[in-house]
Amino acid sequence: MKRFIQCLVLMALVCAGAVEAQKPPLLPEEVVAAMEQELSGETAKRNLEFVSRQHRTRGSRPLRTAADFIVAQAKAYGLSDAQVLEFPADGKIFYGTQRSRPGWDAEFAELWEVQERDGKWMHTARYASWDAAPITLAQDSESGEVTVDLVDIGAGTSDKDYAGKDVRGKLVLTSQQPGEIAELAVGKYGAAGIVSYAQNQRTAWWGEDENLIRWGHLETFAPVKTFAFMVSLKQARSFRQRLERGERIRLEAKVVAGAKPGVYSIGTATIPGSDAKLREQEIVFSCHLDHPRPGANDNASGCVTILEVARTLAKLIREGRIAPPKRTIRFVWPPEIEGTVVLLNARADIASRIKAAVHMDMVGGGPETKAVFHVTRGPMSLPSFIFDVADAFAEFVNEQSYQYAATGQAKYPFVSPEGGKEPLRAMLTPFTSGSDHQVYMDSSWRIPSVYLNDWPDRYIHTNADTAAMIDPTKLKRAAFIGAATGYYLAHLVDVNPPFEVAMSVSSLQRYAETMKRVGHWPEGGHLLQGSHFRYEAAVGRSLREFIPDYQGGKLGLEALAKEHPGGVDAKSVTRVDRTPVFERTAAPKGPMSVFGYDYFEDKLGREEARKIRLLRYQGLWGSGGMYAYEVLNFVDGKRTAQEIRDAVSAEFGPVELELVVEYLRALERIGVLREVQKQ
Repeated sequence: MKRFIQCLVLMALVCAGAVEAQKPPLLPEEVVAAMEQELSGETAKRNLEFVSRQHRTRGSRPLRTAADFIVAQAKAYGLSDAQVLEFPADGKIFYGTQRSRPGWDAEFAELWEVQERDGKWMHTARYASWDAAPITLAQDSESGEVTVDLVDIGAGTSDKDYAGKDVRGKLVLTSQQPGEIAELAVGKYGAAGIVSYAQNQRTAWWGEDENLIRWGHLETFAPVKTFAFMVSLKQARSFRQRLERGERIRLEAKVVAGAKPGVYSIGTATIPGSDAKLREQEIVFSCHLDHPRPGANDNASGCVTILEVARTLAKLIREGRIAPPKRTIRFVWPPEIEGTVVLLNARADIASRIKAAVHMDMVGGGPETKAVFHVTRGPMSLPSFIFDVADAFAEFVNEQSYQYAATGQAKYPFVSPEGGKEPLRAMLTPFTSGSDHQVYMDSSWRIPSVYLNDWPDRYIHTNADTAAMIDPTKLKRAAFIGAATGYYLAHLVDVNPPFEVAMSVSSLQRYAETMKRVGHWPEGGHLLQGSHFRYEAAVGRSLREFIPDYQGGKLGLEALAKEHPGGVDAKSVTRVDRTPVFERTAAPKGPMSVFGYDYFEDKLGREEARKIRLLRYQGLWGSGGMYAYEVLNFVDGKRTAQEIRDAVSAEFGPVELELVVEYLRALERIGVLREVQKQ
């Protein structure tokens, strides 16, 4: 232990010196200077203004328009192989765990109030219009035309909400997402359609702006087909007050929309690698292009930022200001989650070449959005040094941007002329799910993926997520963190002292976080520390994915783990582990819950899936879906169920072995896993 403490002190001193010097980490200073000078938040925002005018639902014409625009820009910027890949989507074809969802388009949708005047029914107020604000029509709505009364059903999620109310053939007003009530309201009680005022995600600003209209969803594969309109909380309150006074509200709804066989359109382009031995390896920049209009921060921001990375790198390489990458750099613009599952399944040749990914989903929120910028690590099931690379560049931007904000002077302020001057304050965050990064890091592919994202954002999924809320300075800073990370990985062939210093900084931060968690769960101290040391050793070994002959360094991450090579003292482990061992089957590939389709629920059955307790479990640092994701990721044909339980407990908080085994057995029942003999 003494040697371990000495190691910590030594690294702390070295790291402190590195921070004090405030020199760019990892990359030569001339490369960082060239990136800082060339990256343009304004160029990114101009591209964003076009993309955010498109209502980018999957398989739609506006999504294809956005994809064509992105690819045209990539070609103009001098990238190679710029094209839109197409993959059929008809509701029947499967790509791994993703059941392809048919394309969905709308031609027309309006919601009017009508009142009788002088014996005639007259339009008196329009509450929704596809042309003016397509977000007012819930995605996956079907065609319909009615003039009927409105009935308030409150939530509408249980039979008691309909007691004493005649909703048959009428429109129902609900506080819930349309997809959550369609089967009951329309299927069982015969409503003609839905009007929803479902609010935004529950953040500190939830319900504060009553004028916001939220993105609404119906279920793609639901047996009950209908249409739904979305209205603001202010409008819903007006409706409810009038109905409570006994007024009759008669609405005219007309929708021309529906699903049809289509394609997944995925834009891609490359900067070819220059090393004959390494060019077949790829570093991927990823985002998701689909989203209802305007969808500026979510996620036009990520799409135009990786496009700006592409423009900048290509231009600097062409001008000879930076060297071409040794590995190929690929950029992809797919529909969220499902498009990435489709791409990695349908193009195994691409998937097999990817060494790492930099994923951007919401990276431009200005002060009005209240956004906090995160550089998010991968899960503990996939230890990798790449997250420490991204952390190093993010910390550098944090330091430089704060120095500039506080003093007006910094060598690398990363400020855009039309943007703000606030410090970035990027948070270095443990793994969270919710975007395409979780697809790359699924055990089917195990591609480490840095996740750059804003959260919270008060305007996410609303009509207020507009280009006006986007800060060009934020776009530039996100672009630099991503560009520097990807470019460094594309060149990495050896390890030097600055690299080991950067890795050690991150390792010290993780050790401190581990000790904080011990404070929250003292009885789990051995488990938490053992998991930490094993993780650190594995992070060091992950370098061999890029440098096959890497044997470890004197100051690197392995130094933290050498004192405890087994993680915990074997004497402290008294149980006999006879729990089952599983391995993942070759197919299907992908996570169990994707986008618009839940493979686990579909194959196991909804009622049986709802009985799986792990999916509803709330831990100290994670909840059901994250536990389930990692339980499957930790399956490797060697770990026992008990070892998997210990691993997810160290990551998200203690959970009973019984819940883990129950989920593993359910995965076995649907053919995702098979039990193997313990080694």
